Formats: sequence, structure tokens, C-alpha cells
Amino acid sequence: MRPPVILAALALLAAGCSAERSHRYTLAEASVPAGPTAAEPNLFTAADGRVVMSWIERVDSTTHALRIAIRGTDGSWSEPRDVARRNDFWLNWADFPSVAMLADGRLVAHWPQRNGAGRYAYEVRMAESKDEGRSWSESLTPHQPGIEAEHGFVSILPTDSGAMVVFLDGGNNIDPNAHQHGDEEHGVPMTLSSNLWGAAALTPATKRVIDSRVCDCCQTSAAMSARGPVVVFRDRTDTKPEVRDIAITRLVDGQWTAATPVHADNWEVDFCPVNGPMVQAYGDTVVVAWFTGARDTAKVQVAFSYDAGASFGAPVRVDDGSPAGRVGLQLFDGAAYVSWLERGSADSAFVKLRRVNRDGTRDASIVVSPSSGARSSGFPRMTRLADGLLLAWTIPGQPSVVKAATYRRSE
Repeated sequence: MRPPVILAALALLAAGCSAERSHRYTLAEASVPAGPTAAEPNLFTAADGRVVMSWIERVDSTTHALRIAIRGTDGSWSEPRDVARRNDFWLNWADFPSVAMLADGRLVAHWPQRNGAGRYAYEVRMAESKDEGRSWSESLTPHQPGIEAEHGFVSILPTDSGAMVVFLDGGNNIDPNAHQHGDEEHGVPMTLSSNLWGAAALTPATKRVIDSRVCDCCQTSAAMSARGPVVVFRDRTDTKPEVRDIAITRLVDGQWTAATPVHADNWEVDFCPVNGPMVQAYGDTVVVAWFTGARDTAKVQVAFSYDAGASFGAPVRVDDGSPAGRVGLQLFDGAAYVSWLERGSADSAFVKLRRVNRDGTRDASIVVSPSSGARSSGFPRMTRLADGLLLAWTIPGQPSVVKAATYRRSE
């Protein structure tokens, strides 16, 4: 017998589908490979159409495992495998691990790992597998190791020769000879940096600073346009009051361009909203979705570019009036699909999905699942299938569980 929360979710899924029948799609519960005590799912679609899911699973009172499984094009999942089991993962609802599959079939994983006594003393560790997750290399960092400061919010973008790794780096503004304790290192302006992982081995090349002052705990996102990589992130001005809007940078002739706003929301906020953007690209089309609280109005917005991110049209509002943000984004069937968390009454919330067409028109929103506004509900994730979308999210509780749904073309 299905638990009540799943029965409620399926009822909402069925109700939400009626609004989208003109597009001949069906929303349905999907199987997941994660076991009980799982949380923080992440999804990545490889070039061959397979999907890699990663998640964190509690093993015992002190140990957690970063695990993966691969979904074949027939919809079946491989046996779950460990990337790592540790008692020093830096476990966080917003800065969570990921695994990507490169063009040559290698898997590259990242996770946050504690490296000191400070609350935000952790670094990015990365490893690779050449046998679909059966074994993993020794882990390395894409930044200078050993600095007890915040590092994280990684995006892994496969390239022809390996992968580009984009991350936030608090080590550039911390004295590596000074030990950081308590909370004093959090809130120091982070830098946005990139590094390259080669095709022959997981060996870091020289790290490059893209932007020297960015918001300290919002996710980054990267995509490959027809003209090269683009990266979006929450920027941070050095004026008072600070403005923390979403910005984009592009790799042009081997150099990162100066960051420019996707849209001038002018959100004046003196703290990190922990709500990063998402970007997707196809050819010269680049689409960005993000959350803003400018002028005391919470919004989820999406904007289109048709010149590989050099300029954007006016944003389209996506939410239903009370968003918590935590956006997902995919391009599919000639449109942008945006997912987000919409607040309900009390502490309730809903994972929602909406199609936004290239001309700016919106379809009705769809309720994917009941959720929670608590931090422990995490960030719902979404990725492409050949005939639709796959979404995954955390249902918080004791224990938490990972759930998933497909949104696919109907026969």
C-alpha cells in the first residue's frame, strides 16, 4: 500500500495534467534507486541519453554515503553504487554533491568535505570513475587545498576535452596561514572561479578567477552554447546597500567576459538568499531562470537570449504568487520548462512546473508534488529525457526519502 503522501501526490499529479493536455504530456510517479534515509538528489543527462542520479544516504549515526545509479534509455536503473562513504561530508540542504558523465563515458563527482573546525570550513573534493561507478580515483580539489574557508556550489560542464568546473571560492579572501573559527569566515565575499579537468586524468589545471566578488552561498550554473560556455551566478556589488542580482559571463576567445546582469532586478539585500539561478543552452538560444525578492516581491523569472547570452529579452514571471524559489530549468520541445517551490499555507509547499514558450506566453502551472517550505526539503532537480523530463526531490522527515516523477509525451 502506498503511503498517504504518495497518494496525495498522485492525486495532484492527475489534476495538474488536465491543464497540459493540449501538449499531450503525462505526469507520473517514477521509480527511484535511492533507499530510505536518502536526500539531496541531483540529476544529469549524458550525451547518450542515460541519466545519472546522485544522492546522499545516511549509513549510520556518523557516516553518510554519496551514491549514484544510472538510468538507461529504457527507464531501468542500475544497481546503486558508492562514490564515497565518509563521516566528514559537509552536509547541507543547498550545497550538495553532483555527478556528471563526460563525452568519453567517465563519471566525474564532486562533494563538499570538511577541512577544519569552523562552521563553514570545507572544501570541494572531486574524483572520477572509468567503470560506471564501480571504482573511483583519489579525490582532488579544484582550488588550493588546506584553506579553512567556504568552497562549493559547483557546476560541472562537460567539454570536448574533459570538463569545466565552476565553483565559489572563499579561499582567495582568507589568509591561508590563519585558522578560521566560528562564523567569521561566512559572509566574506566569495570569488567565482573555474578550472579544467583533462581528458587523460582528473588533474587540475590552473584555476582562473571569473569574478572577484559574488554572493557567498547561491548555486552556480553552466551551459554550453554554440559559441562556448556560459555561467550564471548571483553577483554582489561593493556599494551600500548591496545589490545581488543574477549575472552571466561567457568564455569568448579564451577569456571570461565581465559579468553583466541577466536583468536589472536591483534586489537590495545585505545577506545571501541561498537561491541560485539555472541556465540551459541550445545553439545560440540561452535561457536563464532565477528567484528575486526585489521591491519586497518574491518572484521566479525566466529570460531568453538568442545571441548566446550576450543580451536577454524582458523576463517572464513564472511563479503563482508565493514562491520560495529553488528553481530548475530545461529546454524541451521548443520551450523552457521551469520548476520551483511554491509556498502553501503554514509550512507547506509544492514542487511546481510551468512551460514558458519562446514568445513569452505561459501555460498553466502543474503541481508535481506536495513538499515543505523547510530547508530540509532541499532543491528539486530536473533533467532531460528523450521524450520529456525527469524530476527528483526530497520529502523531509525521519527518515527523509527521495521521490521522482516523469513528464513525458503521451502516446
